[in-house]
Amino acid sequence: MAQKYVMGMPLYRQEQQFAQFGVAFSRQTLANWVLQAAERWLGPLYERMRTHLLTQAVLHADETTLQVLREDGREAQTLSYLWLYRTGREGLPTVLYQYKQTRGGDNPREFLTGFHGYLHVDGYPGYHKVANVTLVGCWAHARQKFDEALKALPNDKQKAAVAAREGLEFCNRLFAIEPESKDATAEERLKVRTERSKPVGDAFLAWLRMQRPRVLPKSTLGAAITYCLNQWDKLVVFLEDGRLELDNNSAERSIRPFVIGRKNWLFCNTPKGARASATIYSNIDTAKENGVKPFSYLQWLFETMPQMAHLKDPAVLDQLLPWSEALPQECRHAQS
Repeated sequence: MAQKYVMGMPLYRQEQQFAQFGVAFSRQTLANWVLQAAERWLGPLYERMRTHLLTQAVLHADETTLQVLREDGREAQTLSYLWLYRTGREGLPTVLYQYKQTRGGDNPREFLTGFHGYLHVDGYPGYHKVANVTLVGCWAHARQKFDEALKALPNDKQKAAVAAREGLEFCNRLFAIEPESKDATAEERLKVRTERSKPVGDAFLAWLRMQRPRVLPKSTLGAAITYCLNQWDKLVVFLEDGRLELDNNSAERSIRPFVIGRKNWLFCNTPKGARASATIYSNIDTAKENGVKPFSYLQWLFETMPQMAHLKDPAVLDQLLPWSEALPQECRHAQS
């Protein structure tokens, strides 16, 4: 598990590695071990972490593609999705993945049933189906669109005072304010944003409205302006609460290990394997977020859990989660 989900080494390469040491573990044997361990031992921990996740006030969400070869009624080339949900800057760090066949908004709506709070997202409209949440827009996406509009211009105009650069500079000004209150309390961050970020946002909105009739709607600049205006009610939500972020980069950083791993092992054979991968990534990435070494943590779990009774008891499961004080010291990274 550590080799595949931390280091990105597919099981067929691990099979070859074991063979070099004279150990005949077939790929199928390794796969069966992974499937059984994920379902029997890590699955209950996953559900317990999900219960914790849903009690938070601020979450981030993202999704990316996943190829699963043997899905009933679907061709092998059909893309499925891996959804990611994670906590914000406060609370115990939790990162959860979920495999689903589609990108439909029903998926986050069902997964987040019971959650009431702020949800950081990109501009994908599927998140609008999630009930009882306030969606928080991503300024990194807004900035990227103006950056793309600037790069689409001829080289001799990219350094000129063109509209695309003006839009980009508005976004840059907002990002430049954020580091000043990085370590401040939520109340202090909100105060800084009210005094300094809000005037920038108000000026940017006036600029967007002025520019909209002056540009072609289907141009890269027109698309950037339209995106910001359509997302404006979500983009300015960060001004409501100091616990919120200016962007959804936390989710994108969290989903990156899966994206990198996918480049190595490419696909899952079956839906069961995809669900197992989601479960394992969730336990491993949550462990890393809490300063816990994945290999040591998994080893401790698989040695400890079979010896324990009452594993359906939430209080017992809580002692096994990555943030539990019951974890032995050898599972934790040394503090600098």
